[in-house]
Parts: sequence; structure tokens; C-alpha cells
Amino acid sequence: MSEVRLTTPSFLVLGIIGTLGEASPYDVKVEAARTVAPFWSMPHAQVYAQCDRLLEAGLLAEVRREGGRGRRLLRVTEEGSRALRGWLEDPAFVPVEARERSILKLWFGASPGVHAPVQIAEHGRTLEEYEGLAATVGELLTRGQREALEFGIRYERMMVDFWRWVAEREPDGTREGA
Repeated sequence: MSEVRLTTPSFLVLGIIGTLGEASPYDVKVEAARTVAPFWSMPHAQVYAQCDRLLEAGLLAEVRREGGRGRRLLRVTEEGSRALRGWLEDPAFVPVEARERSILKLWFGASPGVHAPVQIAEHGRTLEEYEGLAATVGELLTRGQREALEFGIRYERMMVDFWRWVAEREPDGTREGA
């Protein structure tokens, strides 16, 4: 067993496998896309790499299914459970890393008139989707899942509000009073 530095993607994999009981790397990829993708994206290749790292570190154990393709199933070990619990209990603040492509484009001089309408429409569509999800399955979610969904709803509202503000500003982008 080697020492491995655990990252947020490591804990995402541990959390999903822990929730499912056992899972293949493919199952982790599908579950991540189905559940946490709106607020935490993770490339498919990274899921497989994390599974291998965590397996090597002894935080996951592997069982091969007999017959067929010998599908590999992973489960969280006691050590993996301890690591996950420690991470869940750690209240340390980590600044948000915002990666909004259209904001970056604005920074470099993109036209608000071109980008704002698209952003308003797309964030509005996502907001409606999240609000619909909250209305239809909100009661079935755990408290943490419901709070994460609420984050998505509030984020999308903020983005719609922001892009409306951008759209209403002066067409040439100059600052008031400049």
C-alpha cells in the first residue's frame, strides 16, 4: 500500500462507491454524470485514474465478476471509509474556482450583446430544469442532496440576474462616469 495524496476527485470516487456499495469505474462515471455533474464535473479518464490510485493506496478493494468480461467491481475499504469520513468532517474553507467561459470572453472584450442573450436563455433553461427537479423529486432527496440542488437553483438565478445586468449596461461597455 502506497501513500497517496487525496484530492476532491478522490473523495468524489470514494463517496459514489460508498453510496452505491460497490461499483465499476464505469458505474462511478455514470453516477457522477447523473448526480454531481451540475456542480462538480470530472472527466471520464480521471474517474478511471482515481479508481486505480485509490485501489493501489488500499482505499478501495477490487472484486472481479466471474464469467462474461470479468467486470471489475470496487468497494470502499475501512481505510477508505475513514478517509472519506475525515474529509466530510473537515470544515476547511477552499475558495471556489469559477470557470465561466463567457465571463472570460467578456474580460478579453467579447460583445455583451452577443453573449448575454445566449447566457440568459441557457441559464434560464437550466434554472427551470432544477426547479422542476426540486418540485418533482425534492422530497426524495437527502438533506445534503436537496441543499446541493438548492445551490444549483440559486446559482442559476444569480447567473440569469448577472447576464441581464450585463445586457442592460451601455452598449460599448464603458463605465458610468468614465
